Amino acid sequence: MLGKLSWAAIPFDQPIPLVASGVVILVLLGVVLWVWAKGYVPYLWREWITSVDHKRIGVMYCILGLVMLLRGFIDAIMMRSQQALAFQSNGYLPPEHYNQIFSAHGTIMIFFVAMALVIGLMNFVLPLQLGVRDVAFPTLNSVGFWLTASGALLINMSLVIGEFARTGWVAYPPLSELRYSPGVGVDYYLWALEISGIGTLMTGLNFVTTILKIRAPGMTYLRMPVFCWTALAASLLIVAAFPVLTATLGMLLLDRYLGFHFFTNEAGGNPMMYVNLFWVWGHPEVYILVLPAFGVFSEVVSTFSRKPLFGYRSMVAATMAICIISFLVWLHHFFTMGAGADVNGFFGIASMIIAVPTGVKIFNWLFTMYGGRIRFSSPILWAIGFMVTFAIGGMTGVLLAVPPADFVLHNSLFLVAHFHNVIIGAVVFGAFAGYTYWFPKAFGFTLDERLGKAAFWCWFIGFYLAFMPLYVVGLLGMTRRMQHYDVAAWRPWLLVAMAGAVVILCGIGLQIAQLVVSIRTREQRRDLTGDPWDGRSLEWATSSPPPAFNFAVLPDVRGQEAYWGIKEHAIETQHLVDEPEYRAIEMPRNSPTGVVTAFFATVTGFSLIWHIWWLVALGLVGAFATFVVFAWRDVDEYEIPAEEVARLDRVRRAARLAMLPSLRRPT
Repeated sequence: MLGKLSWAAIPFDQPIPLVASGVVILVLLGVVLWVWAKGYVPYLWREWITSVDHKRIGVMYCILGLVMLLRGFIDAIMMRSQQALAFQSNGYLPPEHYNQIFSAHGTIMIFFVAMALVIGLMNFVLPLQLGVRDVAFPTLNSVGFWLTASGALLINMSLVIGEFARTGWVAYPPLSELRYSPGVGVDYYLWALEISGIGTLMTGLNFVTTILKIRAPGMTYLRMPVFCWTALAASLLIVAAFPVLTATLGMLLLDRYLGFHFFTNEAGGNPMMYVNLFWVWGHPEVYILVLPAFGVFSEVVSTFSRKPLFGYRSMVAATMAICIISFLVWLHHFFTMGAGADVNGFFGIASMIIAVPTGVKIFNWLFTMYGGRIRFSSPILWAIGFMVTFAIGGMTGVLLAVPPADFVLHNSLFLVAHFHNVIIGAVVFGAFAGYTYWFPKAFGFTLDERLGKAAFWCWFIGFYLAFMPLYVVGLLGMTRRMQHYDVAAWRPWLLVAMAGAVVILCGIGLQIAQLVVSIRTREQRRDLTGDPWDGRSLEWATSSPPPAFNFAVLPDVRGQEAYWGIKEHAIETQHLVDEPEYRAIEMPRNSPTGVVTAFFATVTGFSLIWHIWWLVALGLVGAFATFVVFAWRDVDEYEIPAEEVARLDRVRRAARLAMLPSLRRPT
């Protein structure tokens, strides 16, 4: 009746996961009861859970990413503390639990932290910067988010019901094959990523369609902000690369469930084919994450330098060059496979060439800052910290692109340090820069600057303390995934790395405090103008937070920095453009399709993991029925009357008119 599921799946003999899961369950129950007692359930259902508004969905993506960041960072602290303690001893984590922790850490941080944060920022900002009302497919957008949340839920369920994979986040065969991983851990990994990957692919298709087909009048390609270009490149990579991952994991599922031999060591299978296919997705994935962060830094550097972005067209060219070349470098992840000098040489050279357009971007940001009147607010601190950190990560990446050097350093902690140098220095710093920069646009009040700057310095210093020592122990020969060790020379460096993780923890604590303090003092922090940073692109042309329709009248774009030109004209004349003729606006209706589909996807994934076949059938039938009901909707839009549009826009215009005297540009 329940397949492989039994009471033995609950880890009663392992106090750490049992206590951790108990605390999580109690916290979730407390939140649910509090929401119920306060009467917030109807509001949450109407305004958030069933919303198809790109802004609400973007915020929910970011909330998911930040919550999963806490979950993934707990794994990181456990790994660092284990290695700090495990000199000539077994530490406090059993080997099988330690293996699950580093596998979960990598999977969560890549798929449910980095991906969620960058997609959240793209969701919120793209339609606003393009000057349009929403994405091309609003309901599909909701389904994509909730499928991502479904995958995250499955991974967290493995904490208390069963186990997670012990294979590392890449799940290489033959270790991930049924013979060597007979438990459900690899199945949790595979089904969570299959479900969330489908959601991500939907999002990529949505963004590509939106950018290519839906833009404000006059918004030509070479008038789009650089963030839109980086989002387009990342979305094209999603559309091209994620089907490869889905198919690869599908073949591994066929190996495990039906005895196929795609990646086995016998019957014609080849484990190295999995490695090739995985990294055909995996290296473009690095740029799926990094390119939107580059877009964030472009917006932040230009705004806080009070200058147009230097070399706009070269930035666009560099972005699209990275998009293309990223598919020609995947083999540098396994130079040691034995492909031969010619193949290794080709991929090594391609890996060095891709550093050129990245260098172009770095110099363009520096030239933008040169001669600018820089305001050192917290968003640009994240940008400057990124440039320093990413330059180091990029140089170590070029070193690893040299096959002879990679033969020595492959699978060492030097590689781990490089990877985190890139992902934390670019993606996480970029996400925090975007979070700080666009927070007042999303919620109508600014974040506490003092706590924000303190959090940045803790992250920046903590990062260097945590990961620079890993370069050293990697050069000293320490390999990845070691649960314990007996080399005395490694221990001091690992203790410093542990101290760095604690400093980063302080930074996270300060960010939580910043959010709490800012919410409590939000009335003093209100942004009535919609433009707290003196921004240059169209998202700052609307109120904070923006209305459901974004713009009362779609902007008429006449230059590269559309909003900056509008402001310059208003400052010169001390007069806003004449009030437009307001018309009723049709917007898409809320839909529970996303959350209901995700519910059935979670049921289906969980039952497939545990071989509960009757429940699999029910889940698939429920998901199909949800789509049928959605397809047969009679009314899919609602109308906002012209009077309501006019009322909201007049409030915005009054605030803008009041701020005009203070916006005179210095001569």
